[in-house]
Amino acid sequence: MATASVAFKSREDHRKQMELEEARKAGLAPAEVDEDGKEINPHIPQYMSSAPWYLNAERPSLKHQRKWKSDPNYTKSWYDRGAKIFQADKYRKGACENCGAMTHNAKSCMERPRKKGAKWTSMHIAPDEKIETFELDYDGKRDRWNGYDAATYARVIERYEARDEARKKYLKEQQLKKLEEKNSKNNGEEEVSDEDDDEDELKIDEAKVDESKQMDFAKVEKRVRTTGGGSTGTVRNLRIREDTAKYLLNLDVNSAYYDPKTRSMREDPLPDADPNEKFYEGDNQYRMSGQALEFKQLNIHSWEAFDKGQDIHMQAAPSQAELLFKNYKVIKEKLKSKTKDTIMEKYGNAATDEEVPMELLLGQSERQVEYDRAGRLIKGMETSLPKSKYEEDVFINNHTCVWGSWWKDHQWGYKCCKQTIRNSYCTGAAGIEAAEAATDLMKANIARKAASEDTPAPAEEKRLATWGTEVPDDLVLDQKLLDEALKKEDEKRKEEKDERKRKYNVRWNDEVTAEEMEAYRMKRVHFDDPMKDFLH
Repeated sequence: MATASVAFKSREDHRKQMELEEARKAGLAPAEVDEDGKEINPHIPQYMSSAPWYLNAERPSLKHQRKWKSDPNYTKSWYDRGAKIFQADKYRKGACENCGAMTHNAKSCMERPRKKGAKWTSMHIAPDEKIETFELDYDGKRDRWNGYDAATYARVIERYEARDEARKKYLKEQQLKKLEEKNSKNNGEEEVSDEDDDEDELKIDEAKVDESKQMDFAKVEKRVRTTGGGSTGTVRNLRIREDTAKYLLNLDVNSAYYDPKTRSMREDPLPDADPNEKFYEGDNQYRMSGQALEFKQLNIHSWEAFDKGQDIHMQAAPSQAELLFKNYKVIKEKLKSKTKDTIMEKYGNAATDEEVPMELLLGQSERQVEYDRAGRLIKGMETSLPKSKYEEDVFINNHTCVWGSWWKDHQWGYKCCKQTIRNSYCTGAAGIEAAEAATDLMKANIARKAASEDTPAPAEEKRLATWGTEVPDDLVLDQKLLDEALKKEDEKRKEEKDERKRKYNVRWNDEVTAEEMEAYRMKRVHFDDPMKDFLH
């Protein structure tokens, strides 16, 4: 709630209030007066002239818009620099171990470190400094001249006056010296010439100008980071004003284009002039030379590295990008030198004094090679075998031959020891002899066992019943009873499949005949039988 709660007014009172405000704005009625007797501008809106409710304002006033919270503790005084308050005669506990003052410790002591501090000597105790604390207001904290003593500027004036006095004294001595020399010489012309030279030297000595003032011709004031564009700083223009402007070097309309907005001229305005006499060759000269070219290469490298998946950004981490670019250049130089050394090792170096073989120079040699009519090599040069991408001639576990150099009984093995186990250890010729002896022994044992075994007596075949038990000799299956048992078995299976065909009263007989068992066996489904789907 920004404004005070206004008491209830009737419609007539509100209308009168609005008419009074309009009259005050038109100047027909006197302006309203606040608590201090000052007139309130009638054009000030109500939300500014009405005080907040928590101030309990009885009349309209602008007092709440001013700085009404004034702290009497604020001060504009400053520290009494160099003031001392007390000097002790002996060392006190808690004082500085170096000088003996109570207002600071040894770490912040500004005196020269003593060989033995005041804590141990208790002599030459430094006085305590005057420590003050001020509660400054907003302006006091930002007053750069707060605490400045104008009397200190008198020292600057005294120094300049002393210098002027010394200068006048020196000039007076030089003049007296010249007069004495003039009286001692007889030749008037020489005297006049010497006097003119000395006077010129004195004039030059007096006319010395500060070099900083001479350099102010290239001084340009520029606003940087202020409310209007930045803090005012000094930027020096490197172009001397006596030089001809770049757009005036060549007045031809078809010459290099000058952009007045950016003050740039990319091309050379005088391409046919002598390069030794030109001091400006276009802005592209600076873009393609010096550190600008290195910076361009650095940007290109960071872009390409980012495209290849590296976490690098020129603007976010410029130091990291520059370090990676330096490492890239070092690795590139190493790779280039390595490639160069490999080529020189293979083909030689023409810059050296070593003689290059004729085979490399002319591609010819004196070796005799014979070919047949089909172009095949007969004699004179060994045919080079093509290399495989796999490892070749790798011998493991003390083997002298590679795996697969021996074949027997549809198994690969090692030729050196004739073993068919891949990870076996090579036993050499002794292993081969032991293996052969073991094979011979096994064959002999098999032959001996086969000879010693007797021919087994033929086993009598027992005729079993169809359901797996021994069949008595007098068992005879009645074909008619077997057919009836098969029919009953079919009806029984139908009842099992359809419950509706099962009768209400069921008679159960535990006696099973041989025909019924045979019918059950014939109708039983063997789930392991591959032809079960084609039965029945």
